[in-house]
Amino acid sequence: MARKKITIVGAGNVGATAAHWAAEKEIGDVVLVDIVEGVPQGKALDLLETGPVEGFDTKLVGTNSYDETAGSDVAIITSGFPRQPGMSREDLLEKNKEIIQSVTTEIAKRSPNCIIIVVTNPLDTMVYLTKKVSGFPRNRVMGMAGILDTARLRTFVAMELNVSVEDTQAFILGGHGDDMVPIPRYCTVAGVPITQLIAKEKIDKIVERTRKAGGEIVSLLKKGSAFYSPSASAIQMAEAILKDKKRIVPCAAYLEGEYGLNDIYFGVPAKLGSNGVEEIIEVELTAEEKAAVQKSADGVKKSIAELKL
Repeated sequence: MARKKITIVGAGNVGATAAHWAAEKEIGDVVLVDIVEGVPQGKALDLLETGPVEGFDTKLVGTNSYDETAGSDVAIITSGFPRQPGMSREDLLEKNKEIIQSVTTEIAKRSPNCIIIVVTNPLDTMVYLTKKVSGFPRNRVMGMAGILDTARLRTFVAMELNVSVEDTQAFILGGHGDDMVPIPRYCTVAGVPITQLIAKEKIDKIVERTRKAGGEIVSLLKKGSAFYSPSASAIQMAEAILKDKKRIVPCAAYLEGEYGLNDIYFGVPAKLGSNGVEEIIEVELTAEEKAAVQKSADGVKKSIAELKL
């Protein structure tokens, strides 16, 4: 049986760490692409030489060309400018638009049947751009945000209750940014809603910290942004696709009427399998939650409009 092939574009912190998780999990051979000469080659070789220590047989290659990516099953796009302190995700829009257009064109040309996972910010807008440029159907282009946002919320819930993160589940809808919509009554610990375990004012603080979690790390690092958790989240999506796991995870998917929204990439729970986004799960929302979802969607639509496609 031929091995699966994963292309990771961008050999910075997020891309290189994604390659690390992918190699360790042996979910497929990895091609690490970057425009900086020597960097993807060096990082791929370093990871390859880790195989004997960690016991993985993943093949890794680093390159400055897209030719080695041909025939990829999954492509993960991490390239772009990271957020700097004081920058909003939207400040990144113009800087990253050009990069995403170029990367998507190169990938689609060489791997016309692949599934693309976008990590570059502003996330919902960049994945929308990827879909338009690639011409791929909606099930084969998605964005990584929800797994990361829910992981942050799950972390804070576990810290508050002093329980294992494994027993926490979180539920977040919406755009990847300050207008994301965590829904506490669908967040659980071992099946029990957190609304029964944590006082409302504490939940409100946890929700607020989750919304600002990316910025919290940016301000601590001073230069650069989070990379361990975003890269692990992207690889969880890739693994669900490559192993046809049918996992229900939150991700940015293209909506055609779901949640009352059209022609937009938006964070929703989706079933990921070998065909990519195989189903979008819709849940009942209260009037207040619907209003928050609409506000988040308005922000994403405004950002998409700024692409001037």
